[in-house]
Amino acid sequence: MEYPRYADAARATRRMFIRDLVLTASIGVHPHEHEARQRIRINLDLSVLDDGAQNLSRPAVGADDLARVVDYETIVNDVRAAVAARHVQLVETLAERLAEICLEDARVRLVRVCVEKLDVFADAAAAGVEIERRNT
Repeated sequence: MEYPRYADAARATRRMFIRDLVLTASIGVHPHEHEARQRIRINLDLSVLDDGAQNLSRPAVGADDLARVVDYETIVNDVRAAVAARHVQLVETLAERLAEICLEDARVRLVRVCVEKLDVFADAAAAGVEIERRNT
């Protein structure tokens, strides 16, 4: 099965995103990273099925109702809670957890998660990882 990549009219998907969410996290493998929280930046891109996906010949113009879309506030709140919950050693592990949060809604077909540590190197803006996961 081929999965849609973000907004795609032919597959009745829309792109939903959360940009530059900066949080403090207990993250890292080094002893000093266990002692102090550090800034991370999170970017999420989701490919979401339109609620009118059964009719591909016209856009999904439905009711102006939150229940018909994936609620980005819920996702942001769940991401904040996951970051605050416990120490994580690897940005890769955190990225996987965040992808799972996004994929809990079956309408989310594909998610791209980028997690960056912002203060690791004085001569670099960030160090991190980007992953892409699909709903099955």
